[in-house]
Amino acid sequence: MQLKLITRRIWPLALLTALPLGAVAGALEEAIDTQVNTDQAAQQSQQRIDSLADGTIDMVAEYRDVLQQTQSLKAYNDQLETLVSSQRTELTSIAQQLKNIETTQRDIVPLMTQMITVLEQFVALDIPFLQEERTNRIVALKTMMGRADVSLSEKYRRIMEAYQVETEYGRTIEAYQAGLPSDGDNRTVDFLRIGRTSLYYLTLDGREAGFWDNNSQAWQPLPGSYLQAVADGLKVARKQLPPDLLVLPVKTAAAGGEQ
Repeated sequence: MQLKLITRRIWPLALLTALPLGAVAGALEEAIDTQVNTDQAAQQSQQRIDSLADGTIDMVAEYRDVLQQTQSLKAYNDQLETLVSSQRTELTSIAQQLKNIETTQRDIVPLMTQMITVLEQFVALDIPFLQEERTNRIVALKTMMGRADVSLSEKYRRIMEAYQVETEYGRTIEAYQAGLPSDGDNRTVDFLRIGRTSLYYLTLDGREAGFWDNNSQAWQPLPGSYLQAVADGLKVARKQLPPDLLVLPVKTAAAGGEQ
């Protein structure tokens, strides 16, 4: 077995020795060229593999980037869809509100006109204090109702404000000067209003006093004993005296006389 193995190992060398030197050199050169070409081909193949690998890596990175953008866009689109749905609901609500506003305007305009009429009747039937001021307020309200540049809400606010002013008259006392129409003689006197219950006057010289009788719709004179009480009431209304008990006649509609 050892002899055969040795023979096999020596045989190529003996074969090469038997070949011509030129043939050996050509074969060796051819083998080297083949090896070089093989190495170059292998190198080129490796370069192509590396290039493909780099391209694959870039494509994977680009794919991941596109996938991330797609997920972000999907989330954004979902959010927009929610927002658009909410806006559609809001638009439906606004449309319904506008419809209700139109209905409300049709209903509230006649109501406001009626409120002004009632206020005018109330002032006409009330005791005649601050007549010019209160009448001018009602005239202004009527004029306002015909103006297109005043919003409906502003018209309603002003009407309610007028009602509030009239309500306040019933809880306050007031002193003011104005003309007293009597027998064609419009004298300037001091008026004392006590809520809506009573209205008194006192001449500027303090010698004459009277009160408004709503039953007879006329001014009635007061006895001289009430002159000081009316004068004191005027001072209280002007905050010249502290509040105090005033003894003044009050005309009651039910009894038809003074109490």
